Amino acid sequence: MLALLALSPLALAGPPASAQTAPPSPADPAPEDWRDIPDGEIMVITLKDGRQVFVRLATRFAPGHIGNIRKLIEAHWWDGTSIYRVQENWVAQWGDATEKKELPPLIIERPAPEFEIGAFLPAQRLSKADGYSAASGVTADGWPIATDGKVAWLTHCYGTVGVARDALPNTGTGAELFTPIGQSARRLDRNYTVVGRIVEGMQFMSALPRSSAAMGVYATEQERTGIASVRLASQLPEDERPRFQYRATDNERYAALIKSREVPAAPTVATGLEVCDLAPGVRRRP
Repeated sequence: MLALLALSPLALAGPPASAQTAPPSPADPAPEDWRDIPDGEIMVITLKDGRQVFVRLATRFAPGHIGNIRKLIEAHWWDGTSIYRVQENWVAQWGDATEKKELPPLIIERPAPEFEIGAFLPAQRLSKADGYSAASGVTADGWPIATDGKVAWLTHCYGTVGVARDALPNTGTGAELFTPIGQSARRLDRNYTVVGRIVEGMQFMSALPRSSAAMGVYATEQERTGIASVRLASQLPEDERPRFQYRATDNERYAALIKSREVPAAPTVATGLEVCDLAPGVRRRP
């Protein structure tokens, strides 16, 4: 011990960082694992102060609600609205706080619920069940899904975007949206329609001041965070479009990633892996 303490900090530090080249991990993605997300599936939310939040839309899983969302974007309906609810360890919610703003034409005001997505077809499946489902996994294009053995659904993870609604299942048009800002909100699975996931800018949602009012709804207009505009990336000029890619999961490298999280190397002790523990796997296109 005394000999160890006698070593200088420089000696303990080891060789310079430049000399420590870590070998590639079997869980690292290959270049071909990154696939482009269409510009028309990226929703760009610009806040009044210029900060931006980017949402990947779950187009193939909730076509009815996504259709409404596209009409709302085309009508610039969200321009001038706000984030009006921020509840500690629960959700941030945005839309028209007054609930009086008229919806644009052709909006389906009572769309059928899209809580379930049909068959459970993960590209990778987690080895253990969790407290919310019989099995869970990730689709080939990176969406976390779960099943009870009969039907499947998208899971409410941190950053998932869901459709707020009243008590009846068909009362969410897509005009009012929310995202979990604390832990995952799995008890919302199969109760609220998932329409997307925030892939960049989530820190701007999760760091907003919490409201102490009922359900986290801000008591005054001054507390709300204004929304300047909401657009699809495809509506922006070519040189201003944010280009994103998702990490494909239908390969041995993503399987290795899951295994490394389910059975981590010592001295880490494995405590199980829940599907929401997996990162979204989205990046800006280089």
